[in-house]
Amino acid sequence: MKNFNIEIVTPEGLAFSGEAESITLYADTGYVQIMAGHTDYIATLDTGRMSIRVDGKDRYASASGGFVSVKNGKVKVVVTSLEFADQIDEQRALEAKEKAEQRLRDAKTDAEIEIAKAKLKRAITRISVAKLI
Repeated sequence: MKNFNIEIVTPEGLAFSGEAESITLYADTGYVQIMAGHTDYIATLDTGRMSIRVDGKDRYASASGGFVSVKNGKVKVVVTSLEFADQIDEQRALEAKEKAEQRLRDAKTDAEIEIAKAKLKRAITRISVAKLI
Protein backbone atom coordinates (compact mmCIF):
# COMPACT_ATOMS: atom_id res chain seq x y z
CA MET A 1 0.00 0.00 0.00
CA LYS A 2 1.28 3.46 -0.89
CA ASN A 3 2.14 5.88 1.94
CA PHE A 4 1.52 9.61 2.24
CA ASN A 5 2.43 12.33 4.74
CA ILE A 6 0.16 13.17 7.68
CA GLU A 7 0.57 15.96 10.21
CA ILE A 8 -1.69 16.19 13.28
CA VAL A 9 -1.62 19.36 15.36
CA THR A 10 -3.32 20.16 18.67
CA PRO A 11 -3.22 23.31 20.81
CA GLU A 12 -0.31 21.66 22.67
CA GLY A 13 1.70 21.26 19.46
CA LEU A 14 2.57 18.55 16.97
CA ALA A 15 0.95 15.24 17.96
CA PHE A 16 1.96 13.16 14.94
CA SER A 17 4.01 13.67 11.83
CA GLY A 18 4.99 10.95 9.43
CA GLU A 19 4.16 8.56 6.65
CA ALA A 20 1.03 6.42 6.87
CA GLU A 21 -1.06 4.09 4.71
CA SER A 22 -4.38 5.63 5.78
CA ILE A 23 -6.12 7.77 8.33
CA THR A 24 -9.75 7.37 9.39
CA LEU A 25 -11.47 10.28 11.09
CA TYR A 26 -14.92 11.12 12.38
CA ALA A 27 -16.13 14.10 10.35
CA ASP A 28 -19.38 15.94 10.96
CA THR A 29 -20.97 13.80 8.24
CA GLY A 30 -19.59 10.47 9.51
CA TYR A 31 -16.38 8.50 9.19
CA VAL A 32 -14.03 9.28 6.33
CA GLN A 33 -10.91 7.36 5.33
CA ILE A 34 -8.08 9.05 3.52
CA MET A 35 -5.46 7.13 1.55
CA ALA A 36 -2.66 8.06 -0.82
CA GLY A 37 -3.95 9.82 -3.92
CA HIS A 38 -7.03 11.23 -2.18
CA THR A 39 -8.50 14.23 -3.96
CA ASP A 40 -8.17 17.65 -2.34
CA TYR A 41 -10.65 17.73 0.52
CA ILE A 42 -11.61 19.65 3.65
CA ALA A 43 -14.04 18.72 6.41
CA THR A 44 -14.85 19.70 9.96
CA LEU A 45 -14.36 17.00 12.58
CA ASP A 46 -16.61 15.93 15.41
CA THR A 47 -15.68 14.03 18.57
CA GLY A 48 -14.86 10.46 17.65
CA ARG A 49 -12.33 7.74 17.07
CA MET A 50 -9.35 8.30 14.80
CA SER A 51 -7.03 5.64 13.47
CA ILE A 52 -3.74 5.94 11.63
CA ARG A 53 -2.45 2.89 9.76
CA VAL A 54 1.34 2.66 9.75
CA ASP A 55 3.20 -0.45 8.56
CA GLY A 56 -0.03 -2.44 8.51
CA LYS A 57 -0.94 -1.63 12.14
CA ASP A 58 -3.63 0.75 13.33
CA ARG A 59 -2.87 3.30 16.03
CA TYR A 60 -6.10 4.51 17.63
CA ALA A 61 -6.90 7.86 19.22
CA SER A 62 -9.77 9.84 20.64
CA ALA A 63 -10.11 13.21 18.89
CA SER A 64 -12.40 16.16 19.50
CA GLY A 65 -13.32 18.94 17.11
CA GLY A 66 -11.24 20.55 14.41
CA PHE A 67 -10.76 19.94 10.71
CA VAL A 68 -8.90 17.82 8.18
CA SER A 69 -7.52 19.04 4.91
CA VAL A 70 -5.98 17.22 1.98
CA LYS A 71 -4.05 19.47 -0.38
CA ASN A 72 -1.74 18.18 -3.11
CA GLY A 73 -1.46 14.79 -1.38
CA LYS A 74 -0.55 16.19 2.05
CA VAL A 75 -2.93 15.63 4.95
CA LYS A 76 -3.17 18.07 7.82
CA VAL A 77 -5.39 17.46 10.83
CA VAL A 78 -6.00 20.19 13.41
CA VAL A 79 -7.94 19.03 16.46
CA THR A 80 -8.95 20.57 19.77
CA SER A 81 -7.86 17.46 21.67
CA LEU A 82 -6.20 14.17 20.81
CA GLU A 83 -5.29 11.22 23.00
CA PHE A 84 -3.77 8.05 21.64
CA ALA A 85 -5.16 4.86 23.20
CA ASP A 86 -2.00 4.20 25.19
CA GLN A 87 -2.23 7.69 26.75
CA ILE A 88 -5.80 7.42 28.02
CA ASP A 89 -6.37 6.82 31.72
CA GLU A 90 -9.46 4.64 31.52
CA GLN A 91 -10.41 5.18 35.17
CA ARG A 92 -10.26 8.94 34.72
CA ALA A 93 -12.39 8.63 31.57
CA LEU A 94 -14.98 6.58 33.49
CA GLU A 95 -15.08 9.26 36.19
CA ALA A 96 -15.51 11.96 33.52
CA LYS A 97 -18.40 9.96 32.05
CA GLU A 98 -20.14 9.77 35.45
CA LYS A 99 -19.64 13.52 35.98
CA ALA A 100 -21.02 14.32 32.54
CA GLU A 101 -24.06 12.10 33.13
CA GLN A 102 -24.73 13.90 36.43
CA ARG A 103 -24.23 17.27 34.74
CA LEU A 104 -26.76 16.24 32.07
CA ARG A 105 -29.29 15.23 34.74
CA ASP A 106 -28.78 18.58 36.54
CA ALA A 107 -28.82 20.76 33.39
CA LYS A 108 -31.45 23.47 33.33
CA THR A 109 -30.71 25.36 30.12
CA ASP A 110 -30.17 24.32 26.53
CA ALA A 111 -26.56 25.51 26.78
CA GLU A 112 -25.93 23.37 29.88
CA ILE A 113 -27.49 20.37 28.13
CA GLU A 114 -25.29 20.81 25.03
CA ILE A 115 -22.11 21.16 27.12
CA ALA A 116 -22.99 18.06 29.15
CA LYS A 117 -23.73 16.07 25.98
CA ALA A 118 -20.38 17.10 24.47
CA LYS A 119 -18.51 16.10 27.63
CA LEU A 120 -20.37 12.78 27.74
CA LYS A 121 -19.58 12.04 24.08
CA ARG A 122 -15.89 12.79 24.65
CA ALA A 123 -15.76 10.55 27.75
CA ILE A 124 -17.50 7.67 25.96
CA THR A 125 -15.13 8.01 22.99
CA ARG A 126 -12.09 8.00 25.28
CA ILE A 127 -13.35 4.87 27.08
CA SER A 128 -13.97 3.01 23.80
CA VAL A 129 -10.54 3.96 22.41
CA ALA A 130 -8.77 2.98 25.65
CA LYS A 131 -10.17 -0.54 25.25
CA LEU A 132 -8.42 -0.89 21.87
CA ILE A 133 -4.92 -1.20 23.32
